[in-house]
Amino acid sequence: MGRIIAIANQKGGVGKTTTAINLSAALAAKGKKVLVIDTDPQGNTTSGFNIDKNNLDNTIYELMLGECSVQDCLIKEVVPNVTVLPSNVNLAAAEIELIGVDKKEYILKNEVDWIKEQYDFIIIDCPPSLNMLTVNAMTTANTVLVPIQCEYYALEGLSQLIHTVNLVRERLNPQLQIEGILFTMYDSRTNLSMQVVDNVKKNLNQKIYKTVIPRNIRLAEAPSYGLPIAMYDPKSAGAESYMALANEVIKRKDI
Repeated sequence: MGRIIAIANQKGGVGKTTTAINLSAALAAKGKKVLVIDTDPQGNTTSGFNIDKNNLDNTIYELMLGECSVQDCLIKEVVPNVTVLPSNVNLAAAEIELIGVDKKEYILKNEVDWIKEQYDFIIIDCPPSLNMLTVNAMTTANTVLVPIQCEYYALEGLSQLIHTVNLVRERLNPQLQIEGILFTMYDSRTNLSMQVVDNVKKNLNQKIYKTVIPRNIRLAEAPSYGLPIAMYDPKSAGAESYMALANEVIKRKDI
């Protein structure tokens, strides 16, 4: 069975979606079968794979409400070796509609259990909040990958996220671990980026990826073309970084 990795940080704009799209595509380019699950109502991971999120009959929203099966939702081979379980703005209502539903924290896990044997990796993009959707992702996952932007407030809120991971481990998913911390939007020209990396290394007793994702204009452009960076500009610094990250993720068998 493959690994299920939730990409989470309640801070917005730290590179969760960029990492979900580009790590998935990089793993796929290395011959791995990958399922990407978009649990963010903004649906940016869905549109980042050139899927028209506003014209979908079945998404994770219908799945969580029990209106369709997981097979009905899957969009296969959006790029070679990548299948997407899409999302759109309808998902924002799920939190309210599931009030009172028994064991709602396990809805996604129970559905993914049907298909997880088919994939080497399942990557879950979480919304920028610690809500019921994020809890569902963490209950489904084996590990949580935390992207941190190299900026002044990088550590703010991180202790809260780690507390949430610990709570989910205690109460819902005893196997859950922190996969690692990933530094994003690194600018080697600034002292601040280097200070943030040093600060996190000193203050966090967590695994930290050697790969650092640089600030890269090509990475920012790629989603508007509906392409992962590995297909949009494979020779860019962003593409090379996500390939290096994929190598690290594949090697982390000890988790």
